Parts: sequence; C-alpha cells; structure tokens
Amino acid sequence: MSTSKTQPEEKGFFEKIKETIEEFWEGTKDTAEDVKEAAEEKIDDIKAKVIAKKSTTSRKANPAKTIASATKTTIAKKAAATTAAAKKEAGEIKEKAADTAKKVTAKAKATTTAAKKTVAETAAKAATKAKTVTATAKKEVAETKAKAATKAKAVTDKAKKEVAAVKKTAAAKTTAVKRAAKTA
Repeated sequence: MSTSKTQPEEKGFFEKIKETIEEFWEGTKDTAEDVKEAAEEKIDDIKAKVIAKKSTTSRKANPAKTIASATKTTIAKKAAATTAAAKKEAGEIKEKAADTAKKVTAKAKATTTAAKKTVAETAAKAATKAKTVTATAKKEVAETKAKAATKAKAVTDKAKKEVAAVKKTAAAKTTAVKRAAKTA
C-alpha cells in the first residue's frame, strides 16, 4: 500500500499570500520585459530609418554626413530616453507590487489577530458557561441530597415510632397472653 496521500495538501494562509506576491512579481517582470521589447523594437525601427537615410545621404556631399551624424545623435538620445522611460516604468511597477504585497501582508496579520482574539473570547465564554453550569449542577445536587436526607430522616423517624408502637403492642399482647395462660 502506498503511504502517500491521494489528495493535494491544502495551502495555508501565508502560502497563499506568498503565491499572490509571486504572481504580482511575475506580472511586474513580464510588464518590464514587454516595455524593454517595445523599446528595442522602437530602436530597431529608428536605426532602420537612419540606415535608409544614410544610404540616400551618402551620395550627397559632406553636409549629408553632418546631418547623418546629427540624426545618429538624435536617435541615440531617443533610444536612451526610451530605455530610461522603460526602466522608470519597470521601477514603478515593482514599487506598486511591493506596496500591494505589504498591504496584503498587513491585512493578513490583522485578520489573523482578529481571528485569534475571537477564538480567545469564545474560549473565555465557553469556560464561563461551563463554570456556571457546573455551579448550578453542584447546587442542584446539594439540594437533592439535603431533600433526600430530610426525607430519609422523616421516614426513619416514622419507622422507629411504628416499630416502638408495634413493640409496645406486641409486649402488651404477650403480657396479656402470659397472664391468660397463668390464669387458665
């Protein structure tokens, strides 16, 4: 027989929070990669335009080289700006993910604290109720014992009186029978 369980293990509260944070982080990384890819595509497009302009401008004289140089500088600046924007956006996304993770963790801690407090209150109420029920039961047992003792005493006293009366009657009859036997 196999000792492994056939059902998946249930995840705890903090494991779920950890998975949520990991999902946020993966989403952040994916977004950063998308932004990076978009920036690279834009740079490639700009380079392609520059190469196209270079081929037409290479035929022209030195002023065309100056324009190409200026265009190259402009493209480099735009590429740097696009890369910086992508990095900035990725940083913002990471910050948002970290803030969300902190909020989720804080909420989880608050929920856990509230649950522990509720459990403690319920346990205290149950203990108080148990004490009350126990005290009531003890009181009822004491009352029942007192009533039983009183009733037993009354029955015993009555039985003693009846026994004494029967003894007197029996003694009187015995005495009468003895006298009758002596006289007869």
